[in-house]
Amino acid sequence: MSCNWIEIPLGDFIELKRGYDLPKSKRQSGDYPIVSSAGISDFHNAQKVKGPGVVTGRYGTIGEVFFVEGDYWPLNTTLYVKDFKGNCPNFVYYLLKTFDFHKYSDKAAVPGVNRNHLHQEIVRVPETYEWQQNIADFISKLDDKITLNTQTNQTLEAMAQAIFKSWFVDFDPTKAKMRGDAPEGMDAATAALFPSTFVDSELGPIPEGWEVCESQKVATIGIGKTPPRKESQWFSDDNSNITWISIKDMGASGAYALDSSEYLTSEAVEKFNVKVIPDNTLILSFKLTVGRIAITNGEMTTNEAIAHYKLGDNSKVTTNYLYSYMKQFNFESLGSTSSIAKAVNSKIIKSLPVIVPSKDILDSFEGLVNPIFAKIKLLQLENKNLEALRDTLLPKLLSGEIELDNLATETAEAEAS
Repeated sequence: MSCNWIEIPLGDFIELKRGYDLPKSKRQSGDYPIVSSAGISDFHNAQKVKGPGVVTGRYGTIGEVFFVEGDYWPLNTTLYVKDFKGNCPNFVYYLLKTFDFHKYSDKAAVPGVNRNHLHQEIVRVPETYEWQQNIADFISKLDDKITLNTQTNQTLEAMAQAIFKSWFVDFDPTKAKMRGDAPEGMDAATAALFPSTFVDSELGPIPEGWEVCESQKVATIGIGKTPPRKESQWFSDDNSNITWISIKDMGASGAYALDSSEYLTSEAVEKFNVKVIPDNTLILSFKLTVGRIAITNGEMTTNEAIAHYKLGDNSKVTTNYLYSYMKQFNFESLGSTSSIAKAVNSKIIKSLPVIVPSKDILDSFEGLVNPIFAKIKLLQLENKNLEALRDTLLPKLLSGEIELDNLATETAEAEAS
């Protein structure tokens, strides 16, 4: 059975409506999500709209679309689908995700979406609910796989961090040996590597034989750079150029920085002597937003708000160790919560203290966590491929440019790449 497509104004397909005001002073804790233009922002004890729902930003933050399973309260900074007019809510969600909402902005100082302009947009959609659902189900499978991979990575990273915390923060093996007990969760050979006494250090008691070093003593620390912004020829949105990581990019990444929203030309890197960071190097944000951490995937560059910890062949630590250490480092100890973004500079970053264990213990830790980090990286790369496939297919599939029946082979190839 083939799919019949129709072209109609969006306002004939669904009805959008402005959300409702709910001052913070009147919000009471409950189970109903409050949806703002940036997503779920809080929960309330009452709902305004029956779910499932589809919501997008009307004012302030625009361009994001959110699907809400149950009943909810859309704020007045949003537009929500008041009436699906018998159409599939999941399909409507994906359809709106293909819109460039900035086209419908009223051009005020604060971006705002004009609902009437949206309603006039002509959309090409399947005529029947069944075909809308089939298409939405196909795309949902990609999203579900991405979500599952992300959740798996969260579990894997928690495992690696638990090992690190036990060995290098809480010093559980050394404490156990001091009590005369066998360290839990490790074989006798690994347990024998840990000392049974502590010594004093600038960070307090640490296992005997370990040391505390400044970061610049365990890694060569470099700082990124931004070419002159007024000279647009140095910047590119073409990913064939050199990846240039920002703090925002780090916030959107997982353990590994795979890509960026902006790139530098090779001429810019050479002219302004922008440091090129090697593969598998720790990067750390230390301005504006302090303490975002990631590991590079391939050669990259960053802006001046990010430090790089390049390790040599005979380094006292590994990238996995340094990543785990920085994830648990208390960056607020570098300054007050209100002033930390201004207080931290490259000199402080270079002098950050790092606990360095014996080489045998470091090697044992690396043997345990290296497969975990490898799996995390693999799943992140798979998600990148799935997201690219989804974003490429989404507008073509929802408009009928590509038929659903022809996609099985393409999806299998993308997942295998």
